[in-house]
Amino acid sequence: MERIENIVVLLPKGQGMLFFTFPEDARWNDGRDAVEFSVVLGPYEGTVRIARRVFQGLLDQRPTPERCLEAFHLQRTRFELIVERKLRRRQLTDDGNVEITGRDLRERTPPAGQRDFFHQSPSARLSGGRSTRRVSAILVR
Repeated sequence: MERIENIVVLLPKGQGMLFFTFPEDARWNDGRDAVEFSVVLGPYEGTVRIARRVFQGLLDQRPTPERCLEAFHLQRTRFELIVERKLRRRQLTDDGNVEITGRDLRERTPPAGQRDFFHQSPSARLSGGRSTRRVSAILVR
């Protein structure tokens, strides 16, 4: 599998945004012991993984696959914002996908200057994935 080094691409003149898209395809992967879901950003298509151990801090009981999926759906917007942040920073795994860790959950705000490269409308933040998929934009300069 080819590793994608540069996620943001220059678009033809007149187009200035790429959109994050999160299809409604969250599932449990027994082999990796993790919740997985997809992310699409222009030509990039990747898989996001959240290991069971990450959910231990979010749940007040044993993190079974069913409870992990339920917790994912309850905090979906939070996870999607983390994915957007990691893609903007190009923090990909060796196979070109995204892995969310407990450290990612603890980070509250992007570092100074990070917002200069990314714009998300307040309505996209509030939608919380209630539609079939959630979309937000990244400005390309």
